[in-house]
Amino acid sequence: MTQLDPGPDGGSSPSGEAAHFRALEKLYRSAPINLLFRSELTIPEEGRSVIHFDVDETQFHAAGAVHGTVYFKMLDDAAFYAANSLVSDRFLLTTSFNLLFTRPIGPGRIRAEGRWISGKRRVYVAEASLIAADGEEVGRGTGTFMRSQFPLSSLPGYAA
Repeated sequence: MTQLDPGPDGGSSPSGEAAHFRALEKLYRSAPINLLFRSELTIPEEGRSVIHFDVDETQFHAAGAVHGTVYFKMLDDAAFYAANSLVSDRFLLTTSFNLLFTRPIGPGRIRAEGRWISGKRRVYVAEASLIAADGEEVGRGTGTFMRSQFPLSSLPGYAA
């Protein structure tokens, strides 16, 4: 359950875990790469993330389906934020990522779902799935992430 603290205007603002999740969502929105990959991140609970995004012909390769960079970007981001939801002091870095393309993606709304699997000290393992508008999985990936030297509080987009 989300804790709320009274804000300066008497309203409520998230605190603790919920504040960390909202700050990570803000950090995601602030990344310049997301000007190219328009998408929306939500962290509903510790160890989970969801990214919604639309694909169109501008992201296709020559054979008329979504280029693999889109698969990687969204799967890596979903797994990364699922893992970083467990870490409130440091930015994580992807150290490896394995990707499985299960079906070509055409135009439409896609959902990336990230899930933390293991690790709570130095190395974190998380997985992600891409789900097409018809509910079918179109891609899957598993990544390992480790703590970086960058405090989350030092990053311009993160404000817990």
